[in-house]
Amino acid sequence: MTNPAHNTQAQFFQTLKNSIPAYSSLVDEVAEILNVSVDSAYRRIRGEKLLDFDELRLLCQRFNVSLDKFFSLDSNSIVFQGRLNNYHEDAFKIWMEDVLAQLNLVNSFSHRHVYFLVKDMPPFHHYYHPTLAGFKFFFWMKSILYYESLKNEKFTLEKNYFAPYQDLTQKILRVYNKVPTSEIWNEEGLNTTLRQIEVYHEMGLIDNSGITLQLYQCVLEVIDHLEKMAENGKKSILGHPPSEDSAEYRLYLNEIVLGDNTFMAEIGDTKITYLNHSVIYFVGSTDQKFNEGMFRNLDNLMKKSTLISGTGEKERKQFFNKLRKKVQAKIALVEIEK
Repeated sequence: MTNPAHNTQAQFFQTLKNSIPAYSSLVDEVAEILNVSVDSAYRRIRGEKLLDFDELRLLCQRFNVSLDKFFSLDSNSIVFQGRLNNYHEDAFKIWMEDVLAQLNLVNSFSHRHVYFLVKDMPPFHHYYHPTLAGFKFFFWMKSILYYESLKNEKFTLEKNYFAPYQDLTQKILRVYNKVPTSEIWNEEGLNTTLRQIEVYHEMGLIDNSGITLQLYQCVLEVIDHLEKMAENGKKSILGHPPSEDSAEYRLYLNEIVLGDNTFMAEIGDTKITYLNHSVIYFVGSTDQKFNEGMFRNLDNLMKKSTLISGTGEKERKQFFNKLRKKVQAKIALVEIEK
């Protein structure tokens, strides 16, 4: 007769395996963490030797896994993990490093795909243009992460807010461009970034009108680039054609449902759903029932949306022209002020 404890332990180790890159060895990781031989680690993974509480604690801490899901399999509870703002001036760097780590994990699997239900333009697209990225970084650090050092600062091009994070940004873009992605957009996808520029301009937090106009011009260049990626059905770096390892890019237009920045990663046989909180942060869950439900929802949305990447030229041109008109209207208002 099968021991239920062995089944639960097997599920536990399967979860650990799904949380590490495909090229990593679970048995080597377990042996090192528990300071046991490889053979002893194998016996634990196979369920021949039950873990004790100290071993469970060590493994949960190392793999950032909660035991709740294993003891509440038939309940309605859903376990999420994530970070909060630490209110220190390294918070943004930590956030960027976490984004890179998650993308590296996804990219380590041969079968991988990311789905994004867009409320705001995904952060990766802001990274294409250094000036726009610098503004977004400044905005997030000043108004979201509450950096004390930026309390009385205005956004200016004299201080390059992009430079300290340039290396991280390029690493993120390189990995992101290798991950096949499906994004579900509507016309509201630009509103948040446009509103942030507009509000900072109105509050005098952008040094001068010329910089405001330059930021809007950057948004137009990003729109042009997104349209080019949609036309090619492939990701690429701003100003460059797709490369040999550029991933597939699917863009769907849904004119009915407003997105909520749900981000789902499909890696191997596992799915991870990331839900947005506190503007830039995400919490993630590997709960199987929850993820299957979320995937069905995203799949239904895509079926009821119009695919405008690689096909649907008329709809694609109409959509991106509408986005441009939004930006051009903002430009016109600033130019009238001048």
